[in-house]
Amino acid sequence: MNRPPETNRASGILAHITSLPSPFGIGDIGVAAQRFLDYLSSAGQTYWQILPTGPSDEVFDNSPYMSSSAFAGSPLLISPELLISDGLLVEQDIAGLKDVSDFSVNFHAVARFKSQLLTKALTAFAKNPTDAFAAFQKATHWLDDYALFMVLKEKFNNKPWYHWPTEFANRHTKSLEETRLKLLPRLTYFAFEQYIFARQWHAMKQHAHHKRVRLIGDIPIYVALDSADVWAHQELFELDKNTGLPLLVAGVPPDYFSKTGQLWGNPIYRWASPETSVQQALTTWWTNRLAAMFSLVDMARIDHFRGFESYWAVPASDKTAEHGSWLKGPGEQLFRQIEKKLGPLPIIAEDLGIITEAVTTLRETLGYPGMKVLQFAFDGHPDNPFLPWNFETSRCVVYTGTHDNDTTLGWFLSENLSENTRSTIKQSANQKITGNSPIHHDLIYLGTELSRPAFHHPVARYPWFRW
Repeated sequence: MNRPPETNRASGILAHITSLPSPFGIGDIGVAAQRFLDYLSSAGQTYWQILPTGPSDEVFDNSPYMSSSAFAGSPLLISPELLISDGLLVEQDIAGLKDVSDFSVNFHAVARFKSQLLTKALTAFAKNPTDAFAAFQKATHWLDDYALFMVLKEKFNNKPWYHWPTEFANRHTKSLEETRLKLLPRLTYFAFEQYIFARQWHAMKQHAHHKRVRLIGDIPIYVALDSADVWAHQELFELDKNTGLPLLVAGVPPDYFSKTGQLWGNPIYRWASPETSVQQALTTWWTNRLAAMFSLVDMARIDHFRGFESYWAVPASDKTAEHGSWLKGPGEQLFRQIEKKLGPLPIIAEDLGIITEAVTTLRETLGYPGMKVLQFAFDGHPDNPFLPWNFETSRCVVYTGTHDNDTTLGWFLSENLSENTRSTIKQSANQKITGNSPIHHDLIYLGTELSRPAFHHPVARYPWFRW
């Protein structure tokens, strides 16, 4: 789909890297990504939006939104073919993957396979190490904590850090130093994974820019309790000092779709702390997080942006999110402090859900575009804010749907829509398209021709951005 000539809007596709075609059971940041970027460029697309790319965990069904690190990259996304190009593997090494499907990812099989490949690659690399690896280790501030966390997870049979022996859970210096000495080979392995990921990612980014495609990343507002981030920075989260368990957890209150709300379970940041040192440390941590993200991508969506204005905090002992309370977030001052270090922040604010006037004011004050999802537009109310003719600003990103939605065709054919609603959708979107046109074409038309902003359709989803 080509960019409309009369505006400065641009289009793109939302597709996570894992979904790209690959002979290795999962999409990766090598040949698979390069081919997709070539396709986007030939189709006149400007943006490729992806989901979070951190290490995932089978405990959380490999959700990219529950990662062991807010900074590290997933080794599952590393390209075996580029390891061959670097002389670290040979063709025979990549021939042994079984139990894979063209339709879904067998994360367990892929993780085992990629680990075997990276172990072989490290053995080859160790015979002729480069100064670049040492420089990467020295320059990457989060790497030591992440590698230690992963090594200790192995040492303690994958138990969460708050169930480790006290001297490790509480990061006693002597115990950590002994671990560094005794388990140096494994520390080196986890550092090597991140070195390779960084090399391959930046090669992919360079290819994207060569093709005039810009990358849009995704930043979950919260991090997982069992993560290197919480373990290494316990003072930044609402945790019990004795057990390491959260006192308050994240979620959203009850609404029309959920009578008990959503209980996410992530630990809450200590935004309410009166201690200046905590506030400064939180600002530094978020500055580092955004700096790391923008070294990888050109723009980033912040998930649950409304949590920076105020956030729903639930007592950790509760079984539902019903009895939480709204607490004040850091607001504008956090982003202004970060801007002093990083300059203007190319952020898309995910402003879906319970959005108050205060949240909208914060987003507009900061100048961040919000999101409009066309699948939310057809509830029968003529003043629905997701209908393109009701958009109050062109400073937004329009999606047919997001990763949280069904595909456009699946949504249109689902039992959730009545025949009357389907007719309304076709009438609304079909002003210049024949009645026999596919529904995803209709929604693309609705987003691009009847609205002024940027547009996104997820691969089956495209963005039109106006800045």
